Amino acid sequence: MLYFTRWKALAIILTALVVCLCAVPNFFPEARVKTWPLWAQRHLVLGLDLQGGSYLLLEVDSNYIKKEKLDQIRDDVRRVLRENRIVYTGLVARNDAVEVRISKDTDLPLALSKLRDLSQPLGGLLGSNGQRSLEVSDAGNGTIRLTVPPAAVTERIRQTIEQSIQIVEKRVNELGTVEPVIQRQGTDRILVQVPGLQDPTRLKELLGKTAKMEFRMVDESVLPDAVAQGKIPPEDELLAEVTGQKLAIRKQVLVSGGDLSDAQAAFDQRSGEPVVSFKFNSSGARKFATATTEGVGQRFAIVLDNQVISAPVIREPIIGGQGQISGSFTVQSANDLAILLRAGALPAPLTVIEERTVGPGLGQDSIEKGELAAYVGSILVVVFMLVTYRLFGLFANIAVAINVAMIFGVLSLLNATLTLPGIAGIVLTVGIAVDSNVLIYERIREEIRGGRNAISAIDAGFKRALATILDSNITTFIAAAVLFYIGTGPVRGFAVTLGIGILTTVFTAFTLTRLIVAWWVRWKRPQSVPI
Repeated sequence: MLYFTRWKALAIILTALVVCLCAVPNFFPEARVKTWPLWAQRHLVLGLDLQGGSYLLLEVDSNYIKKEKLDQIRDDVRRVLRENRIVYTGLVARNDAVEVRISKDTDLPLALSKLRDLSQPLGGLLGSNGQRSLEVSDAGNGTIRLTVPPAAVTERIRQTIEQSIQIVEKRVNELGTVEPVIQRQGTDRILVQVPGLQDPTRLKELLGKTAKMEFRMVDESVLPDAVAQGKIPPEDELLAEVTGQKLAIRKQVLVSGGDLSDAQAAFDQRSGEPVVSFKFNSSGARKFATATTEGVGQRFAIVLDNQVISAPVIREPIIGGQGQISGSFTVQSANDLAILLRAGALPAPLTVIEERTVGPGLGQDSIEKGELAAYVGSILVVVFMLVTYRLFGLFANIAVAINVAMIFGVLSLLNATLTLPGIAGIVLTVGIAVDSNVLIYERIREEIRGGRNAISAIDAGFKRALATILDSNITTFIAAAVLFYIGTGPVRGFAVTLGIGILTTVFTAFTLTRLIVAWWVRWKRPQSVPI
């Protein structure tokens, strides 16, 4: 156990050196680090509790999701019955179900059969229980009821949350913030932490908008007096412009925001006013070209979250798949709209239910207290090891110092976010690392008391303590893995630093300490062990 080949010793030293060097960028100003090559710019990011920032807890509107689901089912029922030429009346959505009355009793079996095709098995674990997205039943008197079970609503909320997280992440990243934390919390909530952002007002405005954009035609056959009285055809709906004036807008969506491939804030070349230029993908470009070709001379409305932000007249067909939106924008509002369009529309509205702002002063106070705790704990450990194990305690302290440097190196390599619980995990790792050395040294003492000579006792001590060290660290690593899997936010930060610390501890406490002791044995050829 005390013999190391030259290549093995070199590999151990290089591994420790390279990992420790990864922590070097943390000791230089960020402006200096940005001038380095990209591969050398990896460093630790301080979390919300260390540098301050904004904390938002968002909740998805479950009632909106239910309503949207019922509206979709109602449209599907209408489509299926029309395709099969089944006469119906009274198609309504109420509570958690859609009901439709079939006019002819002879059409009822066919209608039930076709509508049951709309029901699909729920995905994931729920699907294995035989649950489905719809329950289609005969309610009597020629009425068919399509009920959305609670499991289907839960699954729809889960899908909405997953999609919303991706869109929220895109919107937050567009702000240029550093290492935001965006994750699901519970069944219908999203946690957003943005370190360094002291004013969350603009962030809330961006996240609070659904940003559902649609391009529709203005129904100019409806007279202004009829619009003022709300008398419009059933295929239209009244929507207000930014100025407050109402327009009759056709419900048919010609092109949706999902067909946009890019959106950028720009300035109009003629007026110099801020505008938003947009570009469609190939499918959207075809739809837009068709709509503008057929609607020359008419007005078309650009609708964002059920508000008309612009309603220009189509002067000529737009076949290039590009255009611009104008509407009394400021530079920031044009940029914000471009961000929303690039990120995409949220599948459901999000409501801010909790908001906190951590000031940089409080973050600095947390750093100072964390550093003090780390220093005091480390000094006590160093003194204890020196007093108890003398020279071998010095070897253990050297290994622990390298261990901490390696932890920071690995965290920097991963661009991890360091939080106050993360600092606690590092301090705990120091104790775990020393514990491994204590096991080895106490085993060496037992071997000496058993009558072995110095070198034999040292060799046996390392060999026989290995199984115990691995067992204790593996069980701790499993606990860290469970914390990471089921925890959120600070708990995960603690689990990450603890898990990384356990891996570096096994390396330094057993491999690196053993290499240092082996060099000492080869140099001194001791007759006794100073332990």
